[in-house]
Amino acid sequence: MNLMEISLGHSPDADDAFMFYAISKKKISTHNYVFKELIVDIETLNNLAFSEKIDLTALSIYAYCKVAKNYLLMSCGASMGEGYGPRLIAKQYFDKKEMVDKKIAVPGLNTSACLALSLYFGKRPTELNLLVCPFDKIFDMVKSGSADVGLIIHEGQLSYVLEGLVLCEDLGKWWRQSTGLPLPLGGNAVRRSLGMERCRELQSIVKESIRWALENRDEAISYARKFSRGSQASMIDEFVGMYVNERTLDYGQEGKAAVSEFIERGKSLGVVDQNMKIEFVE
Repeated sequence: MNLMEISLGHSPDADDAFMFYAISKKKISTHNYVFKELIVDIETLNNLAFSEKIDLTALSIYAYCKVAKNYLLMSCGASMGEGYGPRLIAKQYFDKKEMVDKKIAVPGLNTSACLALSLYFGKRPTELNLLVCPFDKIFDMVKSGSADVGLIIHEGQLSYVLEGLVLCEDLGKWWRQSTGLPLPLGGNAVRRSLGMERCRELQSIVKESIRWALENRDEAISYARKFSRGSQASMIDEFVGMYVNERTLDYGQEGKAAVSEFIERGKSLGVVDQNMKIEFVE
């Protein structure tokens, strides 16, 4: 049997660890594929996809807009905020009119959180005062005064309270109120050049990994906690539940509508190519 090596990228956060646990630890059959994992932050994964240096990867929905000609979006693996999402936090409360002129620490210009931020203010990133830094350094930037406001992703969406910081805005809540839809943040993409048959097979394996984790939650959560970066166990459980659920198994019509709306609004703001088209693995 000829085995094919597939580079698989995901971020070092609990929801991705949970999602890919069954593949990582060979809890399911990976058929004729051998997966070589690369665990790095989401902005690094986005950049690897830009240069087509990874076969199958978690990536920001916003970043997918820039690699759509080389990658297909899988119908499984979505991370969506169901009325919650990336949060704007600070040492003191600022309203929207105040925040727009503040220095805001963001986890990467290609993240969906950054696109959501631009849509929230109705301004392109170049029109805002943004400080780009690793997502796990944003709390430090805000507490030190290097930034006035922080755009928080991953489990920081819950743990900011433990840092003595206050919530200024939840972009997922704002998006739901604005559109009635969940906020699309992350997805899984696979390289088109692998061919549609392989893309389908890989999608099936990833979907089975997600299903296995949901059906064997305690075991998968125990593994995911290793990626907690010191957060409380209960907080990790809550965070994984927020972003890995039935929607993660399949976008569904509402999920796909959310992605379409997110991208169309990005086009209207001029930060997404007008000719960009969303394409899923068939």
